[in-house]
Amino acid sequence: MGWLFWVEAGRNMTSPNSLGGSMRRFSLLAFILILVAIACGSEPATTAPAAQPTAEPTTAVSAPTATAVPAAPAATTPAGRIAPTSTAPTATAAPAAAIPEEKFVRSAILQRLGPEPPTLDPHITVSGESAIYVVEIYGGLVTIDKNLRVAPDLAKDWEISEDGKTYTFHLREDAKFHDGKPVTAHDFKWSMERASDPATLSPVVDVYLGDIEGFKAKIEGRADSIPAIRVVDDYTLSITIDAPKVFFLSKLTYPTAFVLDRENLEGNDKWFNEPNGTGPFKLAEYAPGEIIRLERNDLYHLETPKLAGVDFSLSGGDSLLMYENDEIHVTGVGLINLASILDPSNPLSENVIQAPPGFDVSYFGMNADEPPFDDVKVRQALNYAVDKATLATVLLEDLVVPAKGILPPALPGYTPNIQGYEYNPDKARQLLSESKYGDNLDEFPRVVLTLPGSFGASVGPVIEAIVQMWRENLEIDIEILQTEWAIFLKDLHEVRFQMFGGLAWSADYPDPENFLDGLFYSKSTNNNSNYSNIEVDALLEQARVEQDQDLRFETYHQIEQMIMDDAPWVPLWHGNGGYALLKPEVKDYFLFPMTVPRFRYAYIVEE
Repeated sequence: MGWLFWVEAGRNMTSPNSLGGSMRRFSLLAFILILVAIACGSEPATTAPAAQPTAEPTTAVSAPTATAVPAAPAATTPAGRIAPTSTAPTATAAPAAAIPEEKFVRSAILQRLGPEPPTLDPHITVSGESAIYVVEIYGGLVTIDKNLRVAPDLAKDWEISEDGKTYTFHLREDAKFHDGKPVTAHDFKWSMERASDPATLSPVVDVYLGDIEGFKAKIEGRADSIPAIRVVDDYTLSITIDAPKVFFLSKLTYPTAFVLDRENLEGNDKWFNEPNGTGPFKLAEYAPGEIIRLERNDLYHLETPKLAGVDFSLSGGDSLLMYENDEIHVTGVGLINLASILDPSNPLSENVIQAPPGFDVSYFGMNADEPPFDDVKVRQALNYAVDKATLATVLLEDLVVPAKGILPPALPGYTPNIQGYEYNPDKARQLLSESKYGDNLDEFPRVVLTLPGSFGASVGPVIEAIVQMWRENLEIDIEILQTEWAIFLKDLHEVRFQMFGGLAWSADYPDPENFLDGLFYSKSTNNNSNYSNIEVDALLEQARVEQDQDLRFETYHQIEQMIMDDAPWVPLWHGNGGYALLKPEVKDYFLFPMTVPRFRYAYIVEE
């Protein structure tokens, strides 16, 4: 439910995913990056990316009763129910005048920096560093389009039963794997059951496919198949879920639900180095630490990409210098260079694009089962002791918005009425004094904050400043331990940390459920804080099946406030947009607040 991003703040903002720069560190300001960069797959990294002026918000539509769903539904609801209108920010692209097709450079390859992916297996993908490639190589029944709506992918349309529980998908008969093999309903059933197999070790499959009847028996090893995923015929697939849920289709846009070629996988331990996907691009080359090269899939069932390919340099470098030397087409603009780049007298200012606010939140997490964080007053004290507003302004130059709660302001369903934690060191000290540790900090447990990063590396000024605030305001010394990103993710999902940070969560579809249910439901595998509240669980279960969107959002507002009161996190900020440099010959380079396929829209024209 969403993407985890490595976020480490510094003046030289660098993002592993999208933008460029030294691909080893993801700046906290990386939000600008996170959103534009990774989620949207923006740019290389020494900074935050940007997009063009935002398009008009889209409106959700409902699925007609027992009939095919419209070609590009924004949100579908069980038959016979009308979904209240909701809006979501759309993606934006670099301005493009009407260009004659003969002006497209069909042989053009987009050059940019990219992150080293922990995996290219979509069924175990949990990070933006993998997702930026996975969403281009593979596909599923449905996708998120450039208007941020659920839209057909390998399914050309679908029907929803009267009770809202059974989805019948009609596959495109012209859809093929990269090698030309037809994609059938049998492939989808096998793929979803493979993702649900305990041997696959997917950290998040329960979040995305757990609504399907019979899933639990499969993931627990008590069943060999999931009968509720039914092959009607070669090009018709039926899926039955346990209750009507308006966001179920959105979950199927996540890589866990992507189709794989069984023949490509079986007996081939290295299949992900030569994956036979269905996406707009094929993996042409992967040299770890050097390059990932994607090439156009001329068999793509939707609009064939105009680019011949996309090259991601994994070796890092000075992204601004690389941009000026025409080695890459796009790069984020770091804080250290922001003023000079935006100066109208600088020729580069003409190439600046601006990113929209993101669907993300940066945070510290605390393990609510481990001392001292098993005491809610300790957790609340740490929240009150952080001056987020000053950090956002002084260190991050207002490229982030201090978080009052968990949900980002740009997300549909957001409310500004959440009561968060304003900076109040006196209140922080009072709460710590009222905790079970009282004023005797000699008995206070050792606290270790684990961050993604290289052992012994510097942690960046923002995290250093926050740790110093805890030391000065609460007299709590916090040790910092850094582990490599892949190991960090594994330990995070196994809930091995006492306290963790350097992270951001970015949505994979625009709905509060994507944040609150996946991250704070007590049984969720993405609940890395061991947070548990019976009342919150009950309300989350209620919100899942609520068909009235206004009532559902009201329930999520109540849930968010309860979680904030319990304080399993120290929410820091949300991306407020950022800036990137884009070569003028690159057109329709969309910047999204989520990680969705986007390179198929871009093209390069003759200079």
